[in-house]
Amino acid sequence: MKRMLIFPLLLGLLALTGCNSDRTHASEESFFAMDTVMQFTVYGDDALLKDAQDVIADIEDKASVTNPDSELYAINRDGSGVLTGRAAELMEDTLSLCQRTDGALDLSIYPIVRAWGFTTGNYQVPEESTITDLLSHVDYNQVQYDVTTGIVTLPAGMEIDLGSTGKGFAGQQVAALLREKGVTSALLNLGGNVQTIGTKPDGSLWEIAIRDPKENVPMMVVSVNDQAVVTSGGYERYFEQDGQTYWHIMDPTTGHPADSGLRSVSIIGDDGLTCDGLSTSLFVMGLEKAAELWAQSDDFEAVFVTDTGEVYITEGLADHFALTEDYSDTPVNLIRR
Repeated sequence: MKRMLIFPLLLGLLALTGCNSDRTHASEESFFAMDTVMQFTVYGDDALLKDAQDVIADIEDKASVTNPDSELYAINRDGSGVLTGRAAELMEDTLSLCQRTDGALDLSIYPIVRAWGFTTGNYQVPEESTITDLLSHVDYNQVQYDVTTGIVTLPAGMEIDLGSTGKGFAGQQVAALLREKGVTSALLNLGGNVQTIGTKPDGSLWEIAIRDPKENVPMMVVSVNDQAVVTSGGYERYFEQDGQTYWHIMDPTTGHPADSGLRSVSIIGDDGLTCDGLSTSLFVMGLEKAAELWAQSDDFEAVFVTDTGEVYITEGLADHFALTEDYSDTPVNLIRR
């Protein structure tokens, strides 16, 4: 295995700029889906927005963990069932990502997340005995999935959730549909999970802001073309109790919020589902293990912000990354293979 090399990197500033839409018509829509507000800007016919929302609805109807009418809900309730269409594809790809990350991403963590109140809003610190009991049912390797028939079988006491990859998958599915319909420029914001199609109408790159996980303001910008940008961080969903902060990203080995020394992880790549799942799992891994996985891969780049405010980026972003003006003095470290 190659040793990770980290170097200080000096960066200039890149301003956030708008799009020049003179050449094409910008169709825009905001709507609520997958428990978040989504904002789509598609340069093309207005009717395409309904097509995009239909894709989102199809995935949510089948793969929602809380909708009693969904295929996934029935599987968790009955211990077995069938996933069809896009939900089946989502299941297959999510399981592959669980294996790739050696369980840092585990779709069977759902009961743990629920015990902490992150699916219900009834936040609490569970009893350690409760966590221990629930952890005995966390192991993606025990999920039986037949890719031919779509049949899923779970051991007693296990429940699964595809939310860790769902929005990324939805973004790439919408993008694929829009490309088929001739769209060459679009910005799809699925609640902070961003999927781009092509470039801006004027040919320039999309500039996607990444927030300071402590101050919740733009800290840096990455410039992308036809890629996804997904960020996971402890600042997104959390609660405080007895002076302690607890966030929603759970470590499957402990049943507690991940404590890896990272405050946020952003993944940039061609595949939205991969970016979505890796943003969570690399947050769980911590900087060193995350950098090792990146060094073994060729399908994503990453930005890491540590608990102490340090910024690390992988070398493929060196020419596509800049700090915002307010953070121009922040040291940035470059991770090389």
